Amino acid sequence: MNIITKTYEALLYAMALIAGATLIWLMVSVIASVLMRNLGMQPFAWLFTSAEYGLLYMTMLGAPWLVRKKGHVHIELVTAALSLNVRFIVSRLVAILCVAVCLVLAWKGLDLFLTNIERGDFDTRAYYYPRWLLTITFPLSFFIMAIEFSRFVFGPEIMHSGEAGIHE
Repeated sequence: MNIITKTYEALLYAMALIAGATLIWLMVSVIASVLMRNLGMQPFAWLFTSAEYGLLYMTMLGAPWLVRKKGHVHIELVTAALSLNVRFIVSRLVAILCVAVCLVLAWKGLDLFLTNIERGDFDTRAYYYPRWLLTITFPLSFFIMAIEFSRFVFGPEIMHSGEAGIHE
């Protein structure tokens, strides 16, 4: 494996690790918030805000890894009824559409990110948080998702197995 592939894989798995750690933080912050309320205390404002940010980070940073592992939501009911050759074509077409959508969203996300930097936007709820720290996840995650979906366009594997139902 060359250095670019190793770096890319390290980035992909680091993003998934951060998403997993964020999921743990969400659990801790919700439990702490509920316990504080039940004890008659007012939960910290930053606790709620960090949980909101965590939802965004977890979703955006974990999505590329889910695409790689075919963990994203898709329905196999239709593809299960297709012949192998038709399923192959349909799956490739769906993957091409996914690449296109992800590239458009990455482009728009990059525009939003650069706008936030240019304006010096801040999210001002519990604390001043530079908005670009939130919107950086859009171009990064959608571009990596485009790469991952393109593996189903050009690689030997297709997205759809053709097996309807739960197979875990």
